[in-house]
Amino acid sequence: MAGSVKGQVWESSEKLRVGRHESAEIRLDDPSVSRHHAEIVPSGRGWRVHDLGSTNGTYLNGNRLGKGDWPLQERDLLEFGEFTLVVDSLVEGGSSEIPLGGQMRVEATARASLEEALEALAFDSRRCPRPGEQLVALLRANHHLGHTQSEDALLRGILEDAVAVLDAQRGAIVLADESDGALRLRAVTTGRAQPREQAVGLEPASRPCYSQRLAHRAFNRGESILCHSVADDPELALAQSINEGAMDSVLCVLLRTPRGRLGVLHLDRSPWQHRFNAADLHLADALAASVSAGIESAQLLRKQRDLFLNTITMLAQAVELRDEYTGGHTARVTTYSLLLAEQLKVSAEELDLIRIGTPLHDIGKIGIDDAILRKPDKLTPAEYEAMKQHTVKGDEILATCADLKAVRPIVRSHHERWDGHGYPDGLAGEAIPALARIVAVADAFDAMTSDRPYRKGMPLEMAFAEVEKQSGKQFDPHCAGGFLAIRDRVGQQMQTQVLPVTPMTMRMFRG
Repeated sequence: MAGSVKGQVWESSEKLRVGRHESAEIRLDDPSVSRHHAEIVPSGRGWRVHDLGSTNGTYLNGNRLGKGDWPLQERDLLEFGEFTLVVDSLVEGGSSEIPLGGQMRVEATARASLEEALEALAFDSRRCPRPGEQLVALLRANHHLGHTQSEDALLRGILEDAVAVLDAQRGAIVLADESDGALRLRAVTTGRAQPREQAVGLEPASRPCYSQRLAHRAFNRGESILCHSVADDPELALAQSINEGAMDSVLCVLLRTPRGRLGVLHLDRSPWQHRFNAADLHLADALAASVSAGIESAQLLRKQRDLFLNTITMLAQAVELRDEYTGGHTARVTTYSLLLAEQLKVSAEELDLIRIGTPLHDIGKIGIDDAILRKPDKLTPAEYEAMKQHTVKGDEILATCADLKAVRPIVRSHHERWDGHGYPDGLAGEAIPALARIVAVADAFDAMTSDRPYRKGMPLEMAFAEVEKQSGKQFDPHCAGGFLAIRDRVGQQMQTQVLPVTPMTMRMFRG
């Protein structure tokens, strides 16, 4: 687009290597470009670009590329050093694990822009206002975007409404995996709105619920597809997913935003239903366009949340590294707390607070003097009083972050006792925050079963007996009873923990 090669065009159906080296198809003889700078290659997932470890980096639409390969679309801008190139046109290339079938019988496709598809929310393909029930269904689908807590629940809600409004026997959502771009099943539902989830790693052929051929074609070509009658297509008619799934008519619509393709919404009807038509394709495409932004937002929120949880875990590990006897304590207490919370049937929101707050329950120990924290012998009364301050110090640390307000009770109150003889506030009974009571049992149990320099940890049965003995004294009876009810699962977790119970464990009664 500029410089000495402005206006030059490079074209290939196989590979385009970029660099100063004379073997490069796109040779850019300039010091700002590395000898072997980048590579543009076709694949079963479309054309991809990846940097070859260049000095100045490769930029796609102003963003420097990291490791791996990245999808290209028409009008994308690529920067190599001082040179900027524009992707003028793309055609499919490369081999795919799922043959695309050049002769595949497709009655209709839709390549509507996002704006055109969104306009179709209110008008059908004849520019007539949509019937009331269709508008209600579309509004319901968008309702999930602002009223759903998790990404999985969002996908299931969208899918159930799509199946209902289009009278499908079954629906599936497949999304491009963030790590390798491959399409993976994320949600399935039947026409009776009975969702079921596909286990990770399960072969799709063992539970046919969508046509991989059609899904890959729709995704790779960037278009929504109508197959009015799969029986009329020799390639599709023999497909295992089509036959075992009793699919007679299929809609495969593209989930996309202005930033790229997300995946595919797949709907099918059985031989006993009317076949999909072009109007159905128009409606399904409008639905897909309207919910895609919500799906993308949910993915971004999940990434942000994962980063947040990873940061919390690293903070907890930083505290454990100060004390050679605390290794693995945080991971085990978090695991036990989650098991107990699930047994007590806490809400999804409370379960999330357990997941976030438990790794931070000892964060205040970062403010305890090493001479006390790392002391290999029993603490003196004065040292014990200083150690107890880790609950208050932890609460003060979290008070600086407004987003962690809801988990502060776990950090401050996980050493309170049901009988009122705990610390730091001497709370008793129901006055102790409910989530802190859960973590208190898990924390004490791990302390009892962990070794210290001056004593061995209790055997499991003895520790469970102590939990039972302290029910109504140290522990909330409801929490203690729930923990005893899951003793087998706790024992199994102790055997499978990545960080096993070893001499590097927690000193409970110090704090």
